[in-house]
Amino acid sequence: MSDITTASASPVVLEAWFDLQCPDCFQALDDVRVLREKYGDRLDVQLRHFPLAKHKHAYAAAQAAEEAVAQGAGWPYVTALLARTGDLADRGEPVLLEIAGELGLDAEEFDTALIDGRHLLTVDADEAEGKAIKVTGTPTYIIGGERLDGGQSQDGLRERIEEIADRLLNG
Repeated sequence: MSDITTASASPVVLEAWFDLQCPDCFQALDDVRVLREKYGDRLDVQLRHFPLAKHKHAYAAAQAAEEAVAQGAGWPYVTALLARTGDLADRGEPVLLEIAGELGLDAEEFDTALIDGRHLLTVDADEAEGKAIKVTGTPTYIIGGERLDGGQSQDGLRERIEEIADRLLNG
């Protein structure tokens, strides 16, 4: 998602592979915020979609997030959506439209985007790339060619990302 990046041409890229119905990804947002604050435009944080089959609405959520990017509010939308993973699990796609409306986005356009599938290729491409690089759970991070799996445990993950980012930035 291009709207989530902190810089367009930074020296270090952190790919964050998220499922937008994943409670662990909501917890990971704190680490992402801290990293963005610490490194500013020296670290390009890119959200990548990896909807897991066990989350019934994750694929639609990824498409909705791409529509939020198209409407200029990718990051606020993802943050709001991840804060409501339980609600999304219980109530499904209406939650995606509610969040859009709460953020002042065009909810009708969200509905149309989900129906016409205009963001399917973006989500499918991310998912295929994730599988190709052996992402199996979320959150998973790729930085400096290293894959860090937060799906098992997020303990120490931010510190490891910082070590790699510091090495790459000072290298």
